[in-house]
Amino acid sequence: MIESLKTTFEGLQCIQLKNDFVTILVTRDVGPRILGLSLLGGKNILAVLPGATIPVEGAGDYSLRGGHRLWYAPEKPETTYITDDQPIVIEMTKEGLRAIQSVDQVTGIQKSWRVTLSDNEAELTIDHKLTNKGSNDFQVAPWAVTMLKPGGKGIIPLQTELDDKHGLWPNRQLVFWPYTDLRSPHLEWHDQGIMVKANLSEGAMKIGSPNPLGWLAYNLEGTLFVKRTSYHPGADYLDRGASSQIYCNPDLIELETLGPVVELAPGKFVEHREIWQLFNEGDWPADIQEIFRLF
Repeated sequence: MIESLKTTFEGLQCIQLKNDFVTILVTRDVGPRILGLSLLGGKNILAVLPGATIPVEGAGDYSLRGGHRLWYAPEKPETTYITDDQPIVIEMTKEGLRAIQSVDQVTGIQKSWRVTLSDNEAELTIDHKLTNKGSNDFQVAPWAVTMLKPGGKGIIPLQTELDDKHGLWPNRQLVFWPYTDLRSPHLEWHDQGIMVKANLSEGAMKIGSPNPLGWLAYNLEGTLFVKRTSYHPGADYLDRGASSQIYCNPDLIELETLGPVVELAPGKFVEHREIWQLFNEGDWPADIQEIFRLF
């Protein structure tokens, strides 16, 4: 059974949604943002960063806040870091809610989500939507970013299947950002995936990869968070094809997914679905549990 109630979190008005397995907090004061995610009765695994900001030249600072947000790529300060500090519209549904932001005046893009909780497991679906409310075409890729508390381990899985019957073609590709030290002890390398240990004391790192498997995972104190999205072979992905990405600094670790880049005409929209799952230790999916054992 899905329940909802009004509450406050970090001084922000929120809607709490829960079933018999999982609880989330969606704020109505800013966003759209999900600020809380926990197994029922458990700890919030999302990062809480009420004072963290990104300075934006010629504009006000962007408030990170923590939690889950929707951006759009390519990453450019003038279009990506548009403030979302204004109240949003929340419409309750039988299975969850819709969260609708005002139109970004700089770009003409409107962000909205549909959040749907499962009836019978610790799972929810987020349908992220970008709609062009402006008068010009706009090139955009949906970019869903989940900020989690540090101290755990994240993983990007790598394809192990062959792309040709003889095993002569490459089947894996990695992407690195300029501030990533490939010698860092916080990176662990295996054929099945790359693990990021989220215990940095300084600096930052970011890695990515085209991800046909479609999932990313993070283990924090035995609680496993998995988010899944569809991968579209042959589609145009930004960031050198990195449909899945992990960013980490001392305050947080981010699991990020990109949708393919599209040219949005006025009045058109693009959607990007993520499915989130939470598992207690011992209940992890067999394939993901096996990969974590290797590290």
